[in-house]
Amino acid sequence: MPSPRLEEITPDNVLAACAIAVRPDQEGLVAPVARSLAEAYAQPAVAWPRLVVDGDRTVGFLMGFLDIRWSQDPADVRSGLWRLNIGADQQGRGYGRFAVAALADELRRRGTDRMFVTWAPGPHGPERFYDRLGFRPTGERSGDQVVGVLAL
Repeated sequence: MPSPRLEEITPDNVLAACAIAVRPDQEGLVAPVARSLAEAYAQPAVAWPRLVVDGDRTVGFLMGFLDIRWSQDPADVRSGLWRLNIGADQQGRGYGRFAVAALADELRRRGTDRMFVTWAPGPHGPERFYDRLGFRPTGERSGDQVVGVLAL
């Protein structure tokens, strides 16, 4: 039985990445994969984009951020989850949980002890998902988004 894995974005899979579409009610809550890939291209030192693949099926996209300066304080450097897009027909199967755990493993490997995420509040937002994974609001906002943290 296949199990999910992360794969680097390559010329062979970039179109499959761009084809990932979330549910219509989530479209305003997470940027399309193509925008994420453009941001990764423009910021290669901090972006960590990966496909979530199960067997030969592309089921989602994850992009981490690595060691970004979060505020005016030079010591406030953070890493975490920048984007998570799980295909509309693949949601509810554990792929999001897998992707977040895989990023947590990568951040631990890099010596990070906390993983940050932001989310748009609202009835269709991912707050319950992140709460179930152990993320806790920090009390901060990033624009109109809630900032959450998970101890690694």
